[in-house]
Amino acid sequence: MKTKTMAATLGALALTVAACGGDGEGSSGNDDRGPIKVWLSNNPEEIAWGEAMVKAWNDAHPDEEIEAQEVPAGQSSEEVIGAAITAGNAPCLVFNTSPAAVPQFQKQGGLVALDAFDGGADYVEERSGEVAEQYQSPDGQFYQIPWKANPVMIFYNKALMKKAGVDPEDPPLATYDEFLATSRKIVESGAAQAAIWPAPTSEFFQSWFDFYPLYAAETGGAQLVEDDQATFESEEGQAVADFWATMYEDGLAQQEVYNGDAFADGKAAMSIVGPWAIAVYGESVDWGAVPVPTSQGTPAEETYTFSDAKNIALYSACENQGTAYDVLEFATSEEQDGALLETTGQMPMREDLAGTYPEYFAEHPEYEAFADQASRTVEVPNVPNSIEIWQAFRDAYSSSVIFAEEPVDDALGGAAGEVTDLAGQG
Repeated sequence: MKTKTMAATLGALALTVAACGGDGEGSSGNDDRGPIKVWLSNNPEEIAWGEAMVKAWNDAHPDEEIEAQEVPAGQSSEEVIGAAITAGNAPCLVFNTSPAAVPQFQKQGGLVALDAFDGGADYVEERSGEVAEQYQSPDGQFYQIPWKANPVMIFYNKALMKKAGVDPEDPPLATYDEFLATSRKIVESGAAQAAIWPAPTSEFFQSWFDFYPLYAAETGGAQLVEDDQATFESEEGQAVADFWATMYEDGLAQQEVYNGDAFADGKAAMSIVGPWAIAVYGESVDWGAVPVPTSQGTPAEETYTFSDAKNIALYSACENQGTAYDVLEFATSEEQDGALLETTGQMPMREDLAGTYPEYFAEHPEYEAFADQASRTVEVPNVPNSIEIWQAFRDAYSSSVIFAEEPVDDALGGAAGEVTDLAGQG
């Protein structure tokens, strides 16, 4: 579901983990079997899928039944999970594990490496293909299975494009120059107050919905950190930051917080969203979708973006880990992935998604572009101090790109040094 509204206080997770202590690196698994508990995300579509999945398992495994509940209420699901790890009462599986939180949970000793189970690593790699590598921890093991993605693209309002004098069926948005020119038409015509309105707030995860998708596209799939080194103090990083700085400087994106949904309310003509937006906006907005822009206009079939994934992890407090692992495989089987796609419209992180479910995409052609985009996604780097890294980047980005309080190149350089230091503190 939509990450940028899921956890306005997610940054407190780092403080929670620090207070919890713990310097473990995960736990080895057992093969015990019996009843297990799992937590599901609290959005209606995923609950419906989860309840059906649990019933199918329980009908076939009366001695190893699943008890499922929603992730308990809290400031964020990540804080709730971190607290449960500390208390030793985490469930066996959480079907809502944020990749950004995995390094912290692993450090707490709260996760079990899926490699500990017979064929576990092979299963992850065979199901998800090359993208699985992005979810390996620095020790080479998998403490999460990449489950479902919401690859983000540019959603645009066709009526507002037409009002601005822009072709609503083929708006020029592929290059930075085109995007800026189209944005100026939107604002100068009065069609909308903003061309696009990313959240200008300081939460660490907000960069996943402005800078990071465009950076993934501009670099052909680079992560923010690679080999324990920040990558964004580069020509590509500068280009992306300069593009957004121009959007803010020229009033095409707004520095103020919008209390609501600017796209739904017609205050912005575009938004960076995943396939969840089809169900949310489909009845109220005549929309189109295109890949995020790049400086030179990378072809759609070659454009990368941010994955906005949610994954499944197996937690070390689980007594019957053999059953838990079997349920993990069952819940990510071709049949259950198909049911997830049908029920939620979110993209299972499965190799050749469109080829695996051709009937679904034939019946729901509006999802085809997102299915294609799902094959080219970039995840947050799986490194120590992940949240602190993103916060350091966001602070520099906010001060320079959004609010023009310091030169962009100076801010990126300073943040790159801090990020590299944090990534090396394994």
